[in-house]
Amino acid sequence: MTIIAPSHSYSTMSFASRKSTVHGTKFAVSSSQQLATQAGMDILSKGGNAADAAVAVAAVLAIVEPTSTGVGGDCFCLFYDAEKKKVSALNASGRSPMASNIDEVRQRVGPDCKFIPQDDVASIIVPGAVSGWVETIERFGSGKVSLEEILAPAINYAENGYPVSEFVSIAWDSQLDKLRNGSSNYRELLVNNERAPRHGELFVNKNYGQVLRRIAKEGKDGFYKGFVAEAIVEVVKELGGNMTLEDLANHTPSVIEPISYDYNGYRMYECPPNGQGLVALEALGIIDSMVKSGKVPKISSIPHNSPEYAHILIEALRLAFSDGFFYIGDPEKCPDFDPNSLLTKEFLQTRSDQFNPSARNDAIVHGYPANQTNTVYFCTMDEQGNGCSFINSNYAGFGGAIPKGCGFTLQNRGANFSLETDGHNLYGPGKRPYHTIIPSLITKGDDLFCVYGVMGGFMQPQGHLQVFLNMIEYGMEPQIALDVPRLCIDPEDPKEIVHLEQGYTKETEQKLRDMGHHVDIVTGHERSVFGRGQIIMRVPHGDKIVLSCGSDPRSDGCSSAK
Repeated sequence: MTIIAPSHSYSTMSFASRKSTVHGTKFAVSSSQQLATQAGMDILSKGGNAADAAVAVAAVLAIVEPTSTGVGGDCFCLFYDAEKKKVSALNASGRSPMASNIDEVRQRVGPDCKFIPQDDVASIIVPGAVSGWVETIERFGSGKVSLEEILAPAINYAENGYPVSEFVSIAWDSQLDKLRNGSSNYRELLVNNERAPRHGELFVNKNYGQVLRRIAKEGKDGFYKGFVAEAIVEVVKELGGNMTLEDLANHTPSVIEPISYDYNGYRMYECPPNGQGLVALEALGIIDSMVKSGKVPKISSIPHNSPEYAHILIEALRLAFSDGFFYIGDPEKCPDFDPNSLLTKEFLQTRSDQFNPSARNDAIVHGYPANQTNTVYFCTMDEQGNGCSFINSNYAGFGGAIPKGCGFTLQNRGANFSLETDGHNLYGPGKRPYHTIIPSLITKGDDLFCVYGVMGGFMQPQGHLQVFLNMIEYGMEPQIALDVPRLCIDPEDPKEIVHLEQGYTKETEQKLRDMGHHVDIVTGHERSVFGRGQIIMRVPHGDKIVLSCGSDPRSDGCSSAK
């Protein structure tokens, strides 16, 4: 007899964390799904390094959490090379089709649309994730495990089935209409062609397994050429789009220099634009400038999550977002912009001068997209001291359409393109959009301190900033740094609501209102708006290193270390 777990409607979704920080001395993995974490640990046990393990995790997550990620999406990573003591960045985000025409989109969606709608075919751009997986292994991998070995766990779960986790089953059920409306092939991701899998139910996706087998055998060509590429072009054409086989075949990822900011000896690294990591760094720099100029006290002297502390975070982030949305776009299309220009002492001082310690600054002009998204963030460390911070996403949940016979959805990341003329993010041919997904890592001196990240649309730079300060200023160990309540600026509401997670005091809530902020308290499952983070920290103990790991309580997932 098959026992099916109860419908998710009976779940309390209390988010009460009973997790403890996980410790080890050799290697570690932290991700949003236990099966993916174990796949990464298995690759590390076979002699693979942090990069190899990260791709194994990414591939399994593509199967077991398709509501957030997959081969139809994009990825970014930061890799710390312990031997060279060097951080490298990989941008594997996709580009719009070369035949993209902004006038056609404007005519179709109407003059009131400032951004491409998530359900418009123009939101479907070339998927970059597979190119990123292969490039990560080729550039940073150990050479001791093959692509076939790395993808084997994901192929097994796709072809033989996996038990669906609680949060994934909820997300799946909530997106049924989106799946049905996305393309005529929606049944490939339903049980009995009609419903989402339930919590604990086995789900088999043989088509997806065959796609992964092609990639394992042929590398990038197994995805960007042949059957899979043809299926992608066919479904986009069916929806009225103009993606071509050439768009897919010509796609390439980019290995680039990361951007960073030094904060009292701890350096936070982010991928440069078109990712929004620049927002996190600028907000951190603005806070640093406030402290150094005496506008606010030393951060660690301010009670954590007090109204004063929350106000500093909110205003720094508002300033950084207003700059980020104007400047962040495809770096290949705006080569004259240097993201480091927003991180200079002089520029940060001009921004921190706009901070009012007693009231909200109403003169800040917000200008960033108002879309909620789903993503997976995960991180790995190996026995040699290498670290990989990796993020993979479809964008809005499942994303868009399903290529026939492939079992995965295409991202709708193009929804981040602007249809207005201001800034660097204007929709155009062969262009990468403003990207929300951002991995991060921190060094102390030349040594790796931790790999970490917080996923969740425009929450991500906000999460990076808060978790960074939790660890660096307040000395929190990884699990506590993730457990404590977070705040999130909500760009969707004209009042610019600030969400406070349950756990903030009534005093903080009221004082923020007195300062002019529009505040609400978020509880239950809605707390997912604050993102889902993972951390692996290196903690010296004499001549030994302990790896300390945390996994966010706001979702499925776990850390593992040996």
